[in-house]
Amino acid sequence: MPSRRFDSIDALRGIAIVWMTVFHLCFDLNHFGYIRQDFYNDPVWTLQRSAIVSMFLLCAGMGQAVAVDQQQDARRFGKRWLQVAGCALLVTAGSWYVFPGSFIYFGVLHAIALMLVIVRFTSGWGRWLWLAGALAIGLKFAALQAHAAWPALDFLNAKPWNWLGLVSRKPRTEDYVPLIPWLGVMWWGMAAGQWLLRHRRDLLARPLPRAAAPLAWLGRWSLSWYMLHQPVLFGLLLSLR
Repeated sequence: MPSRRFDSIDALRGIAIVWMTVFHLCFDLNHFGYIRQDFYNDPVWTLQRSAIVSMFLLCAGMGQAVAVDQQQDARRFGKRWLQVAGCALLVTAGSWYVFPGSFIYFGVLHAIALMLVIVRFTSGWGRWLWLAGALAIGLKFAALQAHAAWPALDFLNAKPWNWLGLVSRKPRTEDYVPLIPWLGVMWWGMAAGQWLLRHRRDLLARPLPRAAAPLAWLGRWSLSWYMLHQPVLFGLLLSLR
């Protein structure tokens, strides 16, 4: 079956990219001392980050729904997965160079690489994906209660385990997107995509206004943009010092 992209999903991903780029520009301005903001604790910034990550993961889940619907073969899936995983390793290397004390070892690309596999193999769960997503999100709050009741669970805060997300405190890292609760968001993206493809395919296939074309283009090149925008922003700001 020939593959076809849906501009509506690409445009939604494009909105997330624009938002992410503005967010990272503000982060970089803060890093170089042009502004003073608390990106790690201020809800103005932490809630924005959560919203941006949620948009990316919802789009990733919807994209997998489209891939399964179009019977994407294992070779194409594997090629894309290798691209994401390879970029995740580059992010780790680059962040270690810039932030050696808080480098990224399980950020958004690491999470997407793992969750793509899980979501792909659970695509046949149908409506149960909604429940699975809710349980994954709920586990985050259950983990906090479990830590309070059983201090022995503190080992889950250590690096070998905190990628699971069953933690009582956020680790020191520049980007942290653990399996719990974020797998739930991607599961919901898959569930929403499957529902739309089954019941309202016209919403996905509807042509976008011409003004939205740049957003759809950004969405199609999201991984490349993600990898390049921070080095470019850092370079520009360094050149102004």
